[in-house]
Amino acid sequence: MPVSTATQSNFPLTLTNLISFGLLLFIPVAIWAEKAEMSPLIVFAVSAIAIVPLAMWLSTATEEVAVITGPNIGGLLNAVFGNATELIIALVALKAGLVDVVKASITGALLANLLLVMGLAMVVGGIKYKEQKFASIVARINGSTMTLAVTALVLPALLIKTSTVVAPETITHLSLTVAVVLLVVYALTLVFSLKTHSYLYDVGVKDLDIDPEAAATGEHAEKPSLWLWAGVLVVATLGVAFVSEIFVAALEEATATLGFTGLFSGVILVPLVGGAAEYLTAVRVAAKDNMDLVISISMGSSLLVALLIVPTLVLVGQAIGQPMDLNFNLFEVVAIVIAVALVNLISLDGRSNWLEGVLLLATFVILGTAFYFHPA
Repeated sequence: MPVSTATQSNFPLTLTNLISFGLLLFIPVAIWAEKAEMSPLIVFAVSAIAIVPLAMWLSTATEEVAVITGPNIGGLLNAVFGNATELIIALVALKAGLVDVVKASITGALLANLLLVMGLAMVVGGIKYKEQKFASIVARINGSTMTLAVTALVLPALLIKTSTVVAPETITHLSLTVAVVLLVVYALTLVFSLKTHSYLYDVGVKDLDIDPEAAATGEHAEKPSLWLWAGVLVVATLGVAFVSEIFVAALEEATATLGFTGLFSGVILVPLVGGAAEYLTAVRVAAKDNMDLVISISMGSSLLVALLIVPTLVLVGQAIGQPMDLNFNLFEVVAIVIAVALVNLISLDGRSNWLEGVLLLATFVILGTAFYFHPA
């Protein structure tokens, strides 16, 4: 599960935070562009940029509140809000009836977390350090759970491809059953990571430069304000939801103008917007030789997508009259299987280097190119 990487002051003036403050200016620009009925391509571009700082502050606020509330509640907050931006964008797109784009964005989030995030981190860390180590047992546990999630995503597609006739309601019932099972598995992973085997997930202390005993009790050198960061969390969440409406409304027409299919847009563009904060965090901590935290961010976020976001979208879709099943494009399923298999293989020995990062990035580029040329 993702862990906290919170800072030690209310609003630390780091370069990343200064950049995020500056990018907030794109929020009013996005609103103005939509009201002025400017080109969908312009609206899409400025709203995509506007989501990035909101996602960064949403991530930071979640981490800060987690530090204040202690390891148990904090871990739960990180587990629930770790991929809030991706979930909000997906829910807005689902509400708009863009079911295919939502499915593609799920595929893209998994590929980006497993291949892009981990690949970038391994390259950056590997350039600075000849070899980096991480707890292979956590990677193996996450890898096993990820394999279950991939199996759940593969089954509906295999059912259709291996049967002559499959009624739509059959796929719906299968999807709902799988969604409930995935939610139960996710709840059990929280019990495992936060309660019974929490010691396996005690990573990230080295990155915070704080006393390990203080980290274990949730104490802070300079205790941040709960009300301040809870307010930032609420405002950032509402901001992401608001700007996502603008982003999704312009998505189809803008990407069509660029010559992109809905499949490519969902797999590549949407995850790049929603996951920007995670990419920056992973690269930053890799440069500080904390690959344990990188693995937690990359694989933990993938599990959050597969075990929480996917079943949530299936159940919400049924509730709002925009049914979404788990019958993914077969090519998407194959791409996810490749990504999971490659990451499991690379993480077995608990060591990483820049070449392994290059292999992950090369796989992401090849798959992205294949999705670009896929007729969808």
